[in-house]
Amino acid sequence: MIEAELKARVQDPEGVMAQLEKRAPGRAEVYRDTYYDDPAGALEASDRELRVRTVHGPDETRSVLTYKGARVDDASGSKPEHETRVDEPDEVHAMLLGLGYVVSIAFEKRCRNYQFTASGRRMLATLVRVPEIDGTFLEVETLVDEDDVRSALDDVRDVLAELGIAEEDLTTELYTDAVAARRGA
Repeated sequence: MIEAELKARVQDPEGVMAQLEKRAPGRAEVYRDTYYDDPAGALEASDRELRVRTVHGPDETRSVLTYKGARVDDASGSKPEHETRVDEPDEVHAMLLGLGYVVSIAFEKRCRNYQFTASGRRMLATLVRVPEIDGTFLEVETLVDEDDVRSALDDVRDVLAELGIAEEDLTTELYTDAVAARRGA
């Protein structure tokens, strides 16, 4: 599946949150993301990602192992995504390190997630704050087959427009790159 996603800097976080709350109740969660690569940086060099994410929510803590392939749409940064839940994240971290991967970067995201249907698609909208990066971001995504990416991105753009997000607010900058730049890495 392809994660058809657009990300934007939010000029009015409170206003966007109020509009999203009308669509669906939000769920506050804290993501702790650890990205891995081989020592030569081959994954990053080929636009791929390997991540362990632990999500701390109000009712549970869960972890997922995610692999993202190279972009299928450069304008949006949409990528194929394969994800599976893991019961013992410490063991997965140990396995990845044992296989020779190294931690390329780790950081925290503070998120408020909203799940709803728009244009007949299941959508996930996430308001994001990364403590090391200035500003609030909004990600809107839906999972689709590769032949449906363009249409799905049009539907995601419609949601963003309804929320008052302008085209010039869209960004493809990765959190990993922004955090690394902030750290001077």
